[in-house]
Order: sequence, then C-alpha cells, then structure tokens
Amino acid sequence: MPYRNKHEIVVLSGKGGTGKTSVAASLAGLAKDIAVVTDCDVEAANMHLLLKPDCTRSYNFYSGQYASVDQKACTVCGLCEKICRFDAIAINENGCMVNTFSCEGCGYCARVCPANAIKMKAAHSGKVFLSTNRFSSPMVHATLNIGAGNSGKLVAQVKDEARAMAKKHQKPLIIVDGPPGIGCPVTSSLTGADLVVLVAEPAAAGNHDLQRLVEVIRKFRIKMACIVNKYDINTQKTAELKSFLMNQGIPHLADIPFDDVFTHAMIEGNTLVEMPSPVKDKIKNAWSKIMLELEAQS
Repeated sequence: MPYRNKHEIVVLSGKGGTGKTSVAASLAGLAKDIAVVTDCDVEAANMHLLLKPDCTRSYNFYSGQYASVDQKACTVCGLCEKICRFDAIAINENGCMVNTFSCEGCGYCARVCPANAIKMKAAHSGKVFLSTNRFSSPMVHATLNIGAGNSGKLVAQVKDEARAMAKKHQKPLIIVDGPPGIGCPVTSSLTGADLVVLVAEPAAAGNHDLQRLVEVIRKFRIKMACIVNKYDINTQKTAELKSFLMNQGIPHLADIPFDDVFTHAMIEGNTLVEMPSPVKDKIKNAWSKIMLELEAQS
C-alpha cells in the first residue's frame, strides 16, 4: 500500500437502489486482503450475498430495554396502562400484557407499579457476525431484528469491531458499505471516516437526496468523491448532478453506464470487477483515484 496509516472509506447513497452495495463490494474485491470489510446497512444487510463470508464468531446485540410483567406479583390495578404514553400496556383476561414492539423502554411503568411487578429487561436488538470473506478479508456484518430500534448503536458496534479487527490483523484499510439516506445509521457510519464515496443516479429524487446527504456529510468535515451510476439514462439530470458536484468541490470519480451486468453479477453472486463488462474498468479506475486521495491524506 502507498500509505501507512489506517484509513476508512464509507460508501453512501442518498437513496436506495443506486448500486451502492454493488460498488462497495467491488471495492472490497479490489482491495482483497488489505482491508477489513464492513456492512453497516444493518436494516437491510446484503453485502454477504456477494462476498460469501465464513462466520467465525457471532453474538447477540442488546440495546435499549422493555417492560416485563411478573404476572404472579401483578395485582392488575391498571395504573401502568393509564400512564403508558405509548399504549404499550393493555389489561385483559390474561392480565397485564406488554406489547414489546410499542414499548419505548422509558421505565415509567416500573417506577409507578405499587406491587413492584414490572421489571425493565435489556432488549435483544440484533446480531453481529465476525467473518472472513471469499477474498480472505476480515468482515464484520450485522442484522437488526424486525421492528427493533437503536440501529445507530448497532452500526457503532459494527464499526468498533471492524477497527479492532484492523488492529488485530494489521489491515491498513476499512471499507464500509453504509446505509442509504440521511438517518441515524448514516451518521453513525460516518464517524471516523476519511473519505465518503457517494454513489448517485441521475433522477429528480436521486439528485435531491444526494444534495441532502452532502449537507449531512459537510457537518462531519469529511472529504467526498462521487461515482455517477446509470449516467446515460437521463443526460439532463446527469448534467445537473455534475454541476452540483463541481459547485460543491466534490471530485467526480467515474460515469458508469446503465448495464445489465449489475443484475447478472447479483444473480451469480459476483462483484462487478469479476464480470466481463466495461463497468469493470470504470470501477478499477475509480479505485485508483480513491487510493491517490488516501495517499494524499497520509
């Protein structure tokens, strides 16, 4: 590698469906065993479908809490039902019942229960996987349970594990497939990043959402660069997108044409750089520019 210090690349998009994960997996394929690969899109994790990791260890992730009622101790006074602002508690023929999906874990019901029948328990929010992918790279990925909250905390846990792996295995690079949008998981994935690789598509929604994402990243003062995917489907919107990038001082890494190779690669479980297509050279060229940017930061 042309640099000595550890660097973190986060691949983001303003919306889903831009090709973000396909690009991130391709960068992981080019980096091979010099990188720790991280999937921080915990609400819809799918990078493992392309990188086929072999899990060496996994553990449950707990974050937040929920109310649990001891039915034997409960006097069914109904006070908890009255004070719950989230309508998570109901009194019926079975006693005092808690809807864990609605419970926000505030603990107020446990405080006011005269029989001390309500306890707050740690919420099982998801699972973290420590693996080695088919490129011999250490990989950290996770899944958020259906309906679970605290996705940002799970992303933070995944990134902590990735940094620990990078230190343990002496890897100079961490590649992160981040979640789409601008929500809490995105801001969590941005912490500690050296470069954000934006993947955008030329459409009204795509341009608008990219602009929102750039505003968020600016708050973190992280350098950005952009890959425009499917640039040829709307030349007017592509021109508007490139104008925005130029005005914002964001380097333009590559124009990728609309190509069925994205679909074929997913079907075959390959990255784009493993498929015979002009897209392969486009991404390789973008990767070279990314390496030059990281070298300049060292």
